[in-house]
Amino acid sequence: MEIIEKWLRKHKYEYNGAIRHPFILKIRDASVQISSFKRWLGQDYLFVRNFIPFVASVLIKCSKESNNDNDMDVILAGMASLNDEIAWFKKEAAKWDVQLTGITPQKTNQNYCSFLESLMQPDVSYAVAIAAFWAIEAVYQQSFAYCLKDDAKTPAELREACERWGNEGFGQYCNSLKEIAERRLSEVSEDVQAKAEATFLRVLEEEVEFWNMSEGRLPSEQN
Repeated sequence: MEIIEKWLRKHKYEYNGAIRHPFILKIRDASVQISSFKRWLGQDYLFVRNFIPFVASVLIKCSKESNNDNDMDVILAGMASLNDEIAWFKKEAAKWDVQLTGITPQKTNQNYCSFLESLMQPDVSYAVAIAAFWAIEAVYQQSFAYCLKDDAKTPAELREACERWGNEGFGQYCNSLKEIAERRLSEVSEDVQAKAEATFLRVLEEEVEFWNMSEGRLPSEQN
């Protein structure tokens, strides 16, 4: 069995907690509070601006440690899409009257961005970084794709946001990241694999906290 599949089975509870969070389920059944959606929109805009340098750091690690040219092509495509993502957030914020200028990151957002910064350090291996990259993208893809199922009652005004990450093309992109991470993990030591698994779990924790924040809950105590 592949390494990532083992993680997904071993940590099924934690993974499902991230991709089937109440915030997502409420979008899916049309019971989400618009104030929660708007909070998520503003805070995620700030997160993406910090996510961009993280992806750039993954690209640098790739250039130094990967022996497969396809890795760089996939990561570069992801970076290019982030420019469109920032533009989408600005357009969506205007539609929902969310002021992005001067918005303050909440503590949960700060925690997550600090975690990303820790993964940008030179001593963090490409295997660990690309596994984190895949996990972050996969949680959004799996979450929002669930809101596009035939039996979903997702409000029409929220479908565009769901389609942004839940579409088939983004799913294929996530699969490409997963394949890269899987290949790289198979090439490293068990110690590095263990670090990558711990990072995967930390991503799930941060994603759950981000959804919690969107619903207006206080952040859990973190080390």
